[in-house]
Amino acid sequence: MTKPEAGGTRKEVFSRDDYLAPPHIPTGQPPKDVLNVIWRKNEVFLDIGDYSIGSAMMVIWPVLILAILILWSTGGFGGRNLGLTALFSLMLAIPILTLLYSLIQPAPPPTRFHRQRREVCMPQKDGSYWIVPWEQVEAQAVAVHSIGQHGKTTQGMLVIGFTNPDPGAKEENKHYSIGFSCGGGTTAMRLWECMRSYMEISPEAVADNTERFHRPKGIWATYIDDVIEAARRKGWFKALLWEGACGLILFNTPLIDLVERIKLSPPPELTDPAIVEWSKPLPPEQWAKRSPELEQAIAKREADLAHGLETA
Repeated sequence: MTKPEAGGTRKEVFSRDDYLAPPHIPTGQPPKDVLNVIWRKNEVFLDIGDYSIGSAMMVIWPVLILAILILWSTGGFGGRNLGLTALFSLMLAIPILTLLYSLIQPAPPPTRFHRQRREVCMPQKDGSYWIVPWEQVEAQAVAVHSIGQHGKTTQGMLVIGFTNPDPGAKEENKHYSIGFSCGGGTTAMRLWECMRSYMEISPEAVADNTERFHRPKGIWATYIDDVIEAARRKGWFKALLWEGACGLILFNTPLIDLVERIKLSPPPELTDPAIVEWSKPLPPEQWAKRSPELEQAIAKREADLAHGLETA
């Protein structure tokens, strides 16, 4: 079966799949690390982590606060609200227990994109590593639509797929993928562009937020600094409303900061001696080059974008 190429789209009644790679052509969107998945970035490699403990807490906390407010405003946690209390408890128990379990487990190692070798190191659960050619990495933006009493809602993610370089691998060990719950469509394209732009353009083409792993100040001092910084960009009213009140009450950013400091300061490293050696910089004359096919595909896509042509 022929695999779809980048730029192709498959639409169904309640879903849309946008194929982003291969070939690794520009999506037409600017790179943006919407989930803070960039753990390390330098001139040699980019580390991407799919361990989004902060994002998980950002989803669970508002739901927990909403459940407490509903129960509190309708008569408390017992008595006539016993059934509602039990319902909320069942809804929140699994995600909260999953989150707590992840807090006592070591954070998984990152996926490393080596731009000088044009290869990707994909750690496996058994401790082994796949070294996959960059131009063979697959990317797809998936969006699923649902219609309920509150109207249409869309959920989506970016899926990045890798093929085992071992030709003798068993069928169940031939493919591996990682997913990022960032929403489909444009948002997924922007996240994918972080990896694509790093590999195909330059490290400077991708902005990152890795300084959060090396904050010298305490949690509350950092929280205040973030509000002040937001005020410089958008004004005090919006900063106090969003980063201030919503950040503190609705999303509990100080708690998220605490958990990230515990689990990701510093982020996990790749410690296997062979991978440490593989991660070292190469002399410029040994840098891998784009394939002629990718060079041609990128040139065509850039020309289309320059003339305002977009994929369907």
